[in-house]
Amino acid sequence: MNKINEYNLNDDNFALYAAQNYINPRILSVDEFNEDVSRFKYLKKLLTQYIEKGELHERLISNHIISIYNVFEYDAATNMCFFKLKERSWPALKTFLMFHNFIEEDEFINIPTDLYVTKKLKNL
Repeated sequence: MNKINEYNLNDDNFALYAAQNYINPRILSVDEFNEDVSRFKYLKKLLTQYIEKGELHERLISNHIISIYNVFEYDAATNMCFFKLKERSWPALKTFLMFHNFIEEDEFINIPTDLYVTKKLKNL
């Protein structure tokens, strides 16, 4: 069972942790790594937009999540997602991660799923 921030991630060690768990075999430059890391920022922006304005861009959010999990180790990707997002976004994040089978239903049991996100994802 994963624990949120079990590696004591903070702003100072996040880039190092990301680099240690980066698995993109086709990386050609540091810029590509930075672009992949920036997906966390985009994910945060999109989920904040959903929480604050009710605007859910489920396909775009899914694309960013899939891209993250394609280039980072699964456990690390999960840790970094939860670290970068505010706690109020965690139910939506958990729902997306479960939908894409990146986490199991019984992981993060203290975080509820988001029923609206579940409904929207079923229509994809």
